[in-house]
Amino acid sequence: MKFASTARAALAAGLCFGLAVPAFAEEAKADYPVTAAGAAQFIADAEKDLFPASVDNARINWVNYTYITDDTDALAAQSNAAITEKQVAYAVAAAKFANIPGLDPDVARKLSILRQGIVLPAPTKPGAADELSTISTRLASTYGKGRGTLDGKEINGSDIEAEMGNLAHTPAEFAEMWTSWHNNVGAPMKNDYVKMVGIANQGAKELGYADVGAMWRSGYDMSPEQFSAETQRLWEEVKPLYLALHTYVRHKLNEKYGDAVQPKTGPIRADLLGNMWSQEWGIIYPLVAPAGAGDLGYDIGALLKAKGKTPLDMVKYGEGFYSSLGFAPLPETFWKRSMFVKPADREVICHASAWDIDNKDDVRIKMCTKVNSEDFVTIHHELGHNYYQRAYNQQPYLYLNGANDGFHEAIGDFIALSITPQYLVQIGLLDKDKVPSADKDIGLLLRQAMDKVAFLPFGLLIDRYRWGIFDGSIQPADYNKAWTKMRQDYQGIVPPSARPDDGFDAGAKFHVPGNTPYTRYFLARIFQFQFYEAACKQAGWKGPLHRCSFYGNKKVGENLDRMLKMGMSKPWPEALKAFTGSDKLSAKPMLAYFAPLKKWLDEQNKGEKAGW
Repeated sequence: MKFASTARAALAAGLCFGLAVPAFAEEAKADYPVTAAGAAQFIADAEKDLFPASVDNARINWVNYTYITDDTDALAAQSNAAITEKQVAYAVAAAKFANIPGLDPDVARKLSILRQGIVLPAPTKPGAADELSTISTRLASTYGKGRGTLDGKEINGSDIEAEMGNLAHTPAEFAEMWTSWHNNVGAPMKNDYVKMVGIANQGAKELGYADVGAMWRSGYDMSPEQFSAETQRLWEEVKPLYLALHTYVRHKLNEKYGDAVQPKTGPIRADLLGNMWSQEWGIIYPLVAPAGAGDLGYDIGALLKAKGKTPLDMVKYGEGFYSSLGFAPLPETFWKRSMFVKPADREVICHASAWDIDNKDDVRIKMCTKVNSEDFVTIHHELGHNYYQRAYNQQPYLYLNGANDGFHEAIGDFIALSITPQYLVQIGLLDKDKVPSADKDIGLLLRQAMDKVAFLPFGLLIDRYRWGIFDGSIQPADYNKAWTKMRQDYQGIVPPSARPDDGFDAGAKFHVPGNTPYTRYFLARIFQFQFYEAACKQAGWKGPLHRCSFYGNKKVGENLDRMLKMGMSKPWPEALKAFTGSDKLSAKPMLAYFAPLKKWLDEQNKGEKAGW
């Protein structure tokens, strides 16, 4: 996940960054002639105003997220309210130029970005922005302060996530952690969330959208309807692969826990998958590993610990990958100002994120890093955001973002696909004689699929759930019922305990109270394989795709830098074509990557009932 300090890039945060300024910026209220020249002057003034306004607000939010107190909550709420009003004022003003003739294409694109660049638009009535900001800040802080229990003892969010992946726990302990977290974190948010939806929908209507969900879907250089259809098309392409994985994993969990805990048919119990939200299943790989080929011969976390590596060392490895492609080292401020581990003396939001504070070079990451394989990969991912931010920092203010939000997530993800055994040898973590042989390939692919493929339906359903809330098809009384049903319909999972009708289990996932649009992560899963396949071709790779590492390839780095520097200045299909040679989003590279695994899974699943 990334955070950035631009109006458009506020999409990534679920917060609107800015400076505490008068409620409606004079620049936004000024009278401009409704002509092409007037529109151009309006855009120039807006960018001049928004650029500096974003910096102080980014700093305020950084302090709030890394030092949660009532005071920092209040400061963040005040600052976010001010920039929300500012952005709404600009968005409303931009709308009047939408259909005038003779607009410069660059100006027209920026006008569209201004209209769509607010995650939660407040209506223009007095006090609305303040109320919306106060609620959204309180929701994020409620999550950050969240606690569950294990053996009846309180446990914080970072630790409970780790314990959900501890395979030594019993099913009863998993159920206790899952249930307590969802009850304690999600349910208290519901009333605030309902209020927030009502206010934001009013703001979206003022900007000419049916609701907030329609506004979110409008930011992809296509209509909301086309975007919904495109993401559904991609899901249908990859669904057979997911079903094969689900069937296999369910069978293995049944073997492990028995019919009373995990039945042979139907959905999988959500708390048994090694992750609080069942979004990625890689932690339980040891339970499902192929007989005779499942031992990959190494574990990245164990390799790091054996060499005495620290969280800071892990970040240095991540920087080293990007340096090997020819990117400049991270600035000294990155190392001084980032949060790499959880402070012992205060509340913070541990959810990993990357920040661009000054729209130039003050980039940072915020993580409660643990020395394990998952965080090693996460670091490579988060740094992808930072290097993207630095690449486009010469663009005009409104283009300081990825070609679309899925691009921003996919950059680090496709770099992380190159964390192959060969890469680990190259950086000195793995001995050359420990590289898994070809007969381990199914194990390597299954381990990847447990995260990459397992995530796909989750990545799709979170926004589809919220789209239903925003358009009114899911009413507050049905929030929990609809969430549980969608989890079963898309993921094929069920909760370990009966869920209360008045609960709000969705709130126990950070991106919901954090108001981060989520389809970007689904898109990133598709984009990353398209980027990865292109990079491997550019590097001249001839072997199996899943074994490719382009570490150290300057040609790949040069081509990637060209795409990254474009920022949001062109429609995303043009950016995609600049690196891959195609302007069409395709799941075929992902399916090609996992083709040997799909064949193997189909063989293993003979006689098993697929689906739920």
